[in-house]
Amino acid sequence: ISDLPEDVLVELLSLLPAQDLICTCRLVSTQWRYVVDLTTLWKRKCQREGFYIQNLDRSISDWKIFYMLCNLKRNLIKNPCAEENFQHWKLDNNDGDKWKIEDMPGPHGKEMPDPKVHKYFVTSYGPCFKSQLITLQKEGYWNQLMDEKRPEIVVKDWYAARFDCGCRYELRVRLLSEDYIVLDDFHPEPVVIEQWNDAMWREISHTFQNYPAGVRYIWFQHGGQDTQFWAGWYGIRVTNSSITIGP
Repeated sequence: ISDLPEDVLVELLSLLPAQDLICTCRLVSTQWRYVVDLTTLWKRKCQREGFYIQNLDRSISDWKIFYMLCNLKRNLIKNPCAEENFQHWKLDNNDGDKWKIEDMPGPHGKEMPDPKVHKYFVTSYGPCFKSQLITLQKEGYWNQLMDEKRPEIVVKDWYAARFDCGCRYELRVRLLSEDYIVLDDFHPEPVVIEQWNDAMWREISHTFQNYPAGVRYIWFQHGGQDTQFWAGWYGIRVTNSSITIGP
């Protein structure tokens, strides 16, 4: 196999999983290490797996990292659409008649633009907030990657009100160090929705860029309450939350 032309070796090795290439194949010989480090090999893997876009050619400085980020990319928020009850969520505030899960579109509500979303979380007349803490290393994002490449971190959330009741929505996302020190923070002004509104679902999004080195956790919290203090579940509705990391 050592006598194979370089382009053939690239083609063969590009069929292997990235972890095998880096942890095993790279250690076989000087030649294999050279081939595994070739831009053409990682570009070929991107082509094989549908990550390659021709007009990105000039903007990608490291195709190996680009492949790794594409391969890892997924929603890091678990149970974003209430399909698993409150599993994976920490209920930080659970006042009034507490958090509840309802089926789309719900009383005096409207369907989500995404037909795959069937449920949502709904708040009550007391403050209701829930959160998730994402450990980046557990999700496959190693420290050197986060510190040197600092890929974009994209946060999205969807919220809506009932037609017949006013409510308040809040979102807070923090990038935390190993010691839980806040390195970057997204906390927009609370959204207050008046009674007799259109009940439409709206998306809020934010992209963290050029954040400090040392990010090890992402903390996501959202929630709110109704503004008319009605017993039951007349507060803000949330669903389809997401956090994705670059490229």
